[in-house]
Amino acid sequence: MRFRLAPTPAQEVVLLEHCGHARFVWNLAVEQHQHWRPGRASAPGYVAQSRQLTEARKEFGWLAAGSQTVQQQALRDFAQAMSNFFAGTHRRPTWRKASVHEGFRIVGQRGNQWDVRRQSRKVGEVRVPKVGWVRFRWSRDVPDKAKSFRVKRDRAGRWHVCFAVIPPPINGPGTGGVVGVDRGVAVSAALSTGELLSVPGLRKSEAKRLLRLQRRLARAARRSNRRKQVKTAIGQLKTRETDRRKEWVEQTSTRLVRRFDLIRVEDLKIGNMVRSARGTAQTPGTNVRAKAGLNRSIHAAGWGRLVTRLEQKAPGRVEKVYPAFTSQTCHACRHCVAENRESQAVFRCRACGHTGHADVNAARNIAVGRTVTARGALQPLGRAVNREPQPVLLCVGRVGIPHLQAGEDVN
Repeated sequence: MRFRLAPTPAQEVVLLEHCGHARFVWNLAVEQHQHWRPGRASAPGYVAQSRQLTEARKEFGWLAAGSQTVQQQALRDFAQAMSNFFAGTHRRPTWRKASVHEGFRIVGQRGNQWDVRRQSRKVGEVRVPKVGWVRFRWSRDVPDKAKSFRVKRDRAGRWHVCFAVIPPPINGPGTGGVVGVDRGVAVSAALSTGELLSVPGLRKSEAKRLLRLQRRLARAARRSNRRKQVKTAIGQLKTRETDRRKEWVEQTSTRLVRRFDLIRVEDLKIGNMVRSARGTAQTPGTNVRAKAGLNRSIHAAGWGRLVTRLEQKAPGRVEKVYPAFTSQTCHACRHCVAENRESQAVFRCRACGHTGHADVNAARNIAVGRTVTARGALQPLGRAVNREPQPVLLCVGRVGIPHLQAGEDVN
């Protein structure tokens, strides 16, 4: 649960010091683990790093002036990040940069390390170590079961406080309705009901202003006041675009889980899809600029965040379907060839003549819960693709060619 924080100028100075201390401790932990090589002793864990932090606080007064809770929690967060990396669920922790990663976390019992109180109908206060009571906008009630919170500062200079609370799931309508969601770039989400939903991005005037600011930033001298002002202006536009995307994801996911009991989406490997095409010095990639633009469009469409919020709001009611050939298969007759999709938006079946929007056709195939393999066999939901030949009629153009079982004669 996130709330808008409103610190005073004096409080903002201390909050920035907390952010700097947490970032410094995190980067030291990253450096220690990057120093490890095969044959060297293992990198220190959380217990050893905590002892080193205590010694460092005795040695350096500027570090001891900060909050030990903030600095120690940064080490705990790094230890958890390394555990997630070794478990294979997350990437390896990397460096944190100033003006980009500004934030820290407070963990402890409410009433001891921190506390929350309500001042008026729209104003609340949270007690931060070494800072005191900081006001925030009370847009909804803060649950008593919150045991930690995180203070963050975005690129636009706005402060937020996020309480670690898992909201209850949203119940479905109970009608047994099923919907398929096809995610794309031109259309962010196409539903099997025929609805086309798109993420609202920057307006044309805002996009032009962003381009002008980026050119001005390239000409600005490093560490100058002008460069700081331009970076803040760019951050305001970027955060405006991010806020619109997050708001669209929240509203879309809430409507879907309230309207349908089962939601089926493609099982896309987004991390592999947005991988850079630069290649290496020996084997450089091709169409690098075009691939980079496609990657930005995929991120701007909010593919991953939409599915994540659906799974969080409707646990157990979201199914992932094998995505191959969903955009080439006619949902009316199950005919599957690449020529069925004439363009990004036009689908025309070569067998039965069915026409419609290509993304809606793919969403209806996803809603069925099965896809068609390259050999024409229907693929049930949740199973691996069967690569063995199947005796199913595959239509290519207007000619029907039956598949043969292994060992059968052509005649």
